Amino acid sequence: MPITAIATIRRAATAALLVTATLALTAGCHDGAGPKAGDSATAVSPAPVPPSAHDGGEPPTGPDGRTACTPEMLKFQAGAMPRRAHRMLLTVTNFSDRTCTFAAQPFPLLHFGDDRQAPLPAIGASEPPAVVSLEPNRTAYALITTSAAHGPDGTHHRGRKVSQFGVALSPRATPTQVGLDGRAPVHVDPHTARVTYWQSSLAATRKW
Repeated sequence: MPITAIATIRRAATAALLVTATLALTAGCHDGAGPKAGDSATAVSPAPVPPSAHDGGEPPTGPDGRTACTPEMLKFQAGAMPRRAHRMLLTVTNFSDRTCTFAAQPFPLLHFGDDRQAPLPAIGASEPPAVVSLEPNRTAYALITTSAAHGPDGTHHRGRKVSQFGVALSPRATPTQVGLDGRAPVHVDPHTARVTYWQSSLAATRKW
């Protein structure tokens, strides 16, 4: 066989071997043995989600270091006292799971009408011997004298009818609006009305 023919056959065989090897490598990349495009992404764990910030915060503490009572912890009720002229009763019940205290503000700050007006003065003699604290599900009381028995001129002033009023537990707090039980309005004279300190029992309010 001529040398030229032998060289041509060899070049053809070499080319055939190269094609076969190329096809084998290509098949290996697609038959599951080789890495896939998505493998590197799925192998990476997702970044942990940072915990959400707690925006509730802890209730404020009083001067004695105990938890101060806040409106969110209490249920308010108010209404005229039966068979007691010019008297209204305010009660607060602690429905939270912790004990709170009125040490920071020992009597309720009551607003009848405009919240910008000064709250009712407290009856100084009604201050109890110890600051009132409220355990869960316990109730505290404050009595409101809705008007003086007689005005400076000797006549009785009934004031104006109110069906709700504001109660604040600290000087800078926004008053909580409390409606009267039964929605029956009560005559209140903001100029002569007074409120007792918080009392730990209903019996303690009856002397005022």
